[in-house]
Amino acid sequence: MAIHIKFLGHAGFQIKAERAVIYIDLRKYGGVVETTEKADLVLVTHSHADHFSSEKIAKISKKDTIVIAPKKCVSKIGGDVKTLQPGEETVVGSIGVKAIEAYNYKRFRPSGKPWHPKGYGVGYLISIGDKTIYHAGDTDFTPEMRHLGHVDVALLPTGDKYTMDNSEAAEATLAINPKVVVPMHCWDTDPEGFKKKVEDTSNIRVALLEKGEEYQLT
Repeated sequence: MAIHIKFLGHAGFQIKAERAVIYIDLRKYGGVVETTEKADLVLVTHSHADHFSSEKIAKISKKDTIVIAPKKCVSKIGGDVKTLQPGEETVVGSIGVKAIEAYNYKRFRPSGKPWHPKGYGVGYLISIGDKTIYHAGDTDFTPEMRHLGHVDVALLPTGDKYTMDNSEAAEATLAINPKVVVPMHCWDTDPEGFKKKVEDTSNIRVALLEKGEEYQLT
């Protein structure tokens, strides 16, 4: 069974496997690949506009689409939205979804508060057959990443300021030890620097995807 992971830009992805279509973090404003293909499952890591658009979720939803999102997003989405706390998991059809802690402890607003305090958002472990994909959301390299278990593909932010930078994301990659890692949320950082740090010190493959490009997991 092939799983197609398409990079939509920034932190957004479309995952297609068998007959299932999954979207993660549809961005409110531009700079992403637009799609009208209907979703079976939509995942939202947190409510910031570069990760969440109620309008886009409505556009790609059908009658039986399942949406999983943090509580702050629920009223904006409307309808029946499921919320998972870190450590909680559910099954949607044949797809397993587990929420993982995602937060900052090193990166702060001018007020001194974290950009993403603990409890604000989550990452997700997505299990399809015997394959697992991890979308980290917006986060620093947290202790929880060391205990994810088997991960085939890790989707990790590398942009700094709001999330890990190249160096920290490389450390996280080595701790997670996926078969493949895809950098996202890169902002002005050069993902080639991340690629070099990972591939010079491990056998993990770094897949640098342009918007609209796919990685095929088999």
